[in-house]
Amino acid sequence: MNKYYSILDFLKYHVFPKLSPKSSKYRVAILTAIYSGFDGVSRVVEQQAKELSKMCDVTIFTLEADMEAPENVRLRVLWSPRNLILNRLYRLFLFLNLIAFFKYVIELRTFDILITHHYPLSLIAYFTKKLFGIKYIQWHHHVPSDIYTKFYELLYIKLIEYFEERSFIVKGADIVCSISEYSRDLLLRKGGIDSIVVYNRLNEERFRINVDGKRIREKYKLGDSPILLFVGRIHPQKNVYGLIKVFKMIKEQRPDVKLIIVGKPIIDEYYKKVKSISDDSVIFAGYVSDDELPYYYAACDVYVTCSLSEGFNLPLVEAQKYGKPVIAFDIGPHREVVTNGILVEVGNIKRFVNSVIKLIDCKNG
Repeated sequence: MNKYYSILDFLKYHVFPKLSPKSSKYRVAILTAIYSGFDGVSRVVEQQAKELSKMCDVTIFTLEADMEAPENVRLRVLWSPRNLILNRLYRLFLFLNLIAFFKYVIELRTFDILITHHYPLSLIAYFTKKLFGIKYIQWHHHVPSDIYTKFYELLYIKLIEYFEERSFIVKGADIVCSISEYSRDLLLRKGGIDSIVVYNRLNEERFRINVDGKRIREKYKLGDSPILLFVGRIHPQKNVYGLIKVFKMIKEQRPDVKLIIVGKPIIDEYYKKVKSISDDSVIFAGYVSDDELPYYYAACDVYVTCSLSEGFNLPLVEAQKYGKPVIAFDIGPHREVVTNGILVEVGNIKRFVNSVIKLIDCKNG
């Protein structure tokens, strides 16, 4: 098999039969650069840890964290600078801190399996395998290098792209997994590396279907206005600026429509740019807790995204789980995940606008 919908099923088929645990349970370390509520990869890590903890002893290793580990899962926060520039430099050159680097390698040798999601922790996994024979699995999420314009940002992301898609690190992994067929094809084209598809899994406990969105309408005093929803980081990759421009065109034909954006600003300059073209019909809800997020999905009429680069796009799956139609550009993995909605060719803004209006009219008609 080369396609799975559960990390546990994947490990049971490809890893566990060939590996004897060091103790009564398999000890699994999941390595990620960041473990945060506003980061999509972190949510994948969280769900993997929760699922694996049913039969494994699981520890999450990360450079920085702002959320708790799931029940029965340990969280090991290493260290990284808070300043953005210093943080990026530290990630690129962590291997130069030899004492810390090999301290982490020695710590990881006690595990049976390493699952790594990001450089530089993937480099630590590589050396743990070389020195102690510990198996590691590289998870490929797709690095969106094509949306950056500033030289220093482009240089940084190109280096990360090399380490995560072309380097000896990913080629040295025992198994490589991708989060969609699109990501698998991309990795094959870029690095000549084939991989096994393991789709991101929805956290069933996190999302309760029987919720009423009325509380969100009341919170923002929206009445019966049609609500569009976007969930994700306010970041150039998500093309939130483009989404606001599309929304303004929709508003010309449906003046009562509202747009709620759930997500944390990542780059201050970009956030100011987005805010500069927004009026009071655009609601920036900021970071929303797991307990509160289902009510936003329940409240919306249509889920919309103008993202131009994705490896999977979990919020699209979440919105459809609530029975909400979605509209997105026909990019990357969207054909794999959209079953209730409309995919629009990239750049066809007129069709995007008309599709949103059509779905609003169907809902209210």
